[in-house]
Amino acid sequence: MQLTPAPRPRAADGSPRRRPSARVAAVLASVLALVAVSGCGTRLPDSSFTARPTASGGTASGGTSGGASNATGNPASDTGVTPTEIRLGVVTSLTSPVGSEVFSGPRYGAQAFFQALDDRGGLHGRTVKLVTCDDGGSGIGNQDCVHRLIDQSHVFALVSGSVLDYAGASYVSGKAVPDVGGQPIGTAYDRWPHLYGIYGSSAPRDGHAVGWNGTLYQSTEVFRFFKERLGANSAAVVAYNQADSARYAAQLRAGLEAEGYRVLTQTVDFALPNFQAVAAAVRADGSQLLFDAMDTRGNAALCRALDEAGTHVTAKVTNVQNWSQTVRTDYQASPACRNALWATSASLNYADSARYPAVAEFRAAMARYYPDREPLLSAWELEGWAGARWLTDAMDSCGAELTRACVERFMNRTEPYDAHGLILPASFVPRPPPTGPTRACLNAARWQDSADGGRGGWVTQVESMATTCFDVPQLPYKP
Repeated sequence: MQLTPAPRPRAADGSPRRRPSARVAAVLASVLALVAVSGCGTRLPDSSFTARPTASGGTASGGTSGGASNATGNPASDTGVTPTEIRLGVVTSLTSPVGSEVFSGPRYGAQAFFQALDDRGGLHGRTVKLVTCDDGGSGIGNQDCVHRLIDQSHVFALVSGSVLDYAGASYVSGKAVPDVGGQPIGTAYDRWPHLYGIYGSSAPRDGHAVGWNGTLYQSTEVFRFFKERLGANSAAVVAYNQADSARYAAQLRAGLEAEGYRVLTQTVDFALPNFQAVAAAVRADGSQLLFDAMDTRGNAALCRALDEAGTHVTAKVTNVQNWSQTVRTDYQASPACRNALWATSASLNYADSARYPAVAEFRAAMARYYPDREPLLSAWELEGWAGARWLTDAMDSCGAELTRACVERFMNRTEPYDAHGLILPASFVPRPPPTGPTRACLNAARWQDSADGGRGGWVTQVESMATTCFDVPQLPYKP
C-alpha cells in the first residue's frame, strides 16, 4: 500500500510554494480505514571524499572515543563528532500499519549515499556511522526513536527521515539537533526550527503555530500544467468515505476549480468500494483527468474497473511517492490505465540516469549497495539520497570544525539549494504569507510500457523542471 503525497513546488526564487498536504490526508485515510476494517548548492570538491593522510602516511578510518583530536588533525568538535567519525540518525516508519515499502525509500537512498561517501574516504577524514531506528508508524514509537538516537546514540544530526507520526519533533527541535532532508508527511517541518524538510519552507517555523498562524497554502501549478500541456478542462476526483481522504479530495477540487476545471467528485466506501460505478460515472462525464485521495490498493482496483469498462482518461495523475517501479506490478491487470499514469514532483526522474549525471551517480550506488531494490525503486529513494547530500554539503562547509551551529548556518542561508540539480531550488528563509500569484515549477513523467515488449518505465515529459514554471494562485487552507 502506498500513500498519495504531494511535493512543495518552488517559485523561481527558490522559495517553496505549498500544495495540498496530501501526505497527511492520504496516509491518515489509509491508516484510519485499515484500523476500522481490521478492528542549488556548491558541489563537494574531490578532496571532501578523500581520507586525509595520517602522520604515519596512512589514511584515517573508523571511530575513536577519546581525546580532542588525533592524527587527522580533526577535533571532537560537537556531539556525535569524533576526529574520525560522524554519527547520524535516520528514523523510518518501516513497520507501519500501511506496510514496509511505504516509508522505506528515503532511508535506502541516504544509506547508499553515505556508503558511497565512506568508500571514497569519508568527509574531511571522518567516516559516517548511520544509526537507524524503526518507529513502527506510531507517535510513541517515534518519540522512543528520537530519544534513543539523541540521548543514547548521541547522533550529530538526523537525516532523510520518513515517518507517519513525527511526535518527537518538538524534542528534536528543543535539543537543537538538525534534521535535514526529511519527508514532510505531517506539518512538523512547517512548525519547528532546526527541522529542514526536503522541499524547504518559507513559513516562520517558530515552534508555535503551523505555517502562518495555522494556515498553509496550496498552489495550482500541477493543474495548470495539465491544462496547458494536454488541453484538459475537466477532471474527476475519487475519495474514500473517510474524513482525511474527503478533506484532501476537497483540496484537490478547490485547486482544480481555481484553474477553471469542471470537476466530478466520486466517493467510495473503503471496505466495499464500487469502482465499477465510478468508472461508469467518469465515462459518462467525459472527465479528461483523474485525481484521487486513495492508497495504491484503491488506485489499482479503480484502474482495473476503468479498463474493464473501457473508460479511458487522458491522464491519471499521481505524485512523487507513487512514482515507483512497483507500478509495473501494481497495475498489471490494467495496462491501459497504467499507460495513462502521470506523476509530478519537485525532483528529477530517478529513471533519467542517461540524461543527468547526478541521477546516474544515485542509480550506480543503489545498484552497488542495494541491487535487490531495483524493482522497488521510487522517487523517494532519490529524495533520500538528495537529503543526505544536502546534509553532507552543509557539513563540508564547516571543514574540520564540524558543529551543529555551522550546519544550520548553511541550511538557513539565503541561497537556495538544489542537491546538485536533483531537486528544485529550496530554502528556509521566512517570508510573509503569499498574497498573490507566485511562479512555481514542477517535474512530470508518464509511465509507458515498452512497444517491443521490454520492461518500460517512467519517461520524463518536460524539457527541464527548472523551466516548467507557471504563475499560479496560492489557496489558503487549515491542515
